[in-house]
Amino acid sequence: MDFMEIVKIIIPFLIILTVLVFVHEMGHYLIARKNGVKVEIFSIGFGSELFGWTDKIGTRWKVCAIPLGGYVKMFGDADPSSSRKFDSVEMSSDEKKVSFHHKRLGERAAIVLAGPIANFLFAIVLLAGLYSLVGQRYAPPIIDKITMGSAADLAGLMVGDEIIQVDNEDIEKFDQLQRIVRPNPGKSLEFLIRRDKKIIQKVVVPKAIVGNDISGAKIVYGLLGVTSEQTVFIKHNIVKSTSLAVEETWVIISQTLTHIGEMILGERTTDELGGPIRIAKLSGAVADAGIVSSIWFMAVLSINLGLINLFPVPVLDGGHLFFYLIEFIRGKPLGAKAQEMASYTGLFVVIALMVFVTWNDLTQMNIINFFTSIF
Repeated sequence: MDFMEIVKIIIPFLIILTVLVFVHEMGHYLIARKNGVKVEIFSIGFGSELFGWTDKIGTRWKVCAIPLGGYVKMFGDADPSSSRKFDSVEMSSDEKKVSFHHKRLGERAAIVLAGPIANFLFAIVLLAGLYSLVGQRYAPPIIDKITMGSAADLAGLMVGDEIIQVDNEDIEKFDQLQRIVRPNPGKSLEFLIRRDKKIIQKVVVPKAIVGNDISGAKIVYGLLGVTSEQTVFIKHNIVKSTSLAVEETWVIISQTLTHIGEMILGERTTDELGGPIRIAKLSGAVADAGIVSSIWFMAVLSINLGLINLFPVPVLDGGHLFFYLIEFIRGKPLGAKAQEMASYTGLFVVIALMVFVTWNDLTQMNIINFFTSIF
C-alpha cells in the first residue's frame, strides 16, 4: 500500500468522522443552550488545539490534533465527559443558573440524549435526500437467475418465482431478502413463493460462505444463490422519502441490536466487529464508489454512532442516562465516589473494546501476520 492509497483511505474517513462528530456534539450544544446552560468549549478532536475562536457568548470553538471524536464542555463540568461536577469553589446563584449539573433531571437527560438523537435525525435527512433526489434502489423479489447447486437450486426454487414471505416476514423488495438470508448461514428458513399464480411453501438453508467484506476482513454469511436483474431507482416525494428513511433507520438499528445480541449469546462470531482501521478502509472504498455510496455510508455510520452512544456504559451518553434513571428511582443521585468508580470502569470497558476491535482489524487484514513474517 503506497502513500497515495493511504491518503485516499484517511481523508474520506476523517471527513466523514468529523461531520458525524460535529452533528453529535451540536445536538448536545443546541439543547444545552435551549435549557440555559453555558457551553465553555465545543471541540472537534482531542489533545492540543490546532485552531479555534471564541464567540460573543464565551464559547470556545476549536479543532484539536487528535481527530477521533469530540466533546462539549459545559459550565460546571470537571471534565469534558460531564461525568463529574466542579466542586472546588462555591457557585453563586447566577452561576448555578447556567451550570449543567444544577439543571433539573429532565433537562440534563434531554441534553445528553440530544447527541444520539441528532445522529439519528441526520441519517434520516441524508436518506430522505437520497430517496427524493437520486431515488430509492428497488428490485422486486422476483428470481431472474439461480446458481447451479446453490441453496435456492437445492430447495427447488425456480426462475420467475416471486418471494412473498421469509419466516413470516413479508418481502416487498429484493434487498429485504438479502438482509434476512445473509446473517443466517446454515439456518432453515421458510419461504412462501408465488409461482404460476399458486402459493408454494419451501424450506431453504442458505449456504455458509466464508468471504471478505470490502475492507478485506473475513466474514461468514448466508448465500441463497439467486439474482434479480430488475433494479431501478424510484424517486419519492419528500413525505414518502422521509417515511422510508425513518423505516430504514429503524431497520438498521434493530438489525444491529440483533447481531450484537447474537454475538453475546455466541451465535455469531466477533470477527465482524470492526474498529477505526476497518471503518477508514470502508470510507475509502465507498468514496471511490461515488458520492451516493459515501452519503449512504455516512448515514449508516451516523445511526451506529448514535446507537453505540446509547449503550449503558459510563462515559458514554447511555451511561449518563442510566445514572439519571437511578437518580429518578432513588430520588437523589448516586454518590460522587460511586459515579467516579463507575466512570473509570466504563472508560476501561471502552478502551478495552477499542483495543479489541483494532486488534480484530489488524488480524482480519493480515497486518499482524505481515509484521510477524518480517521479524
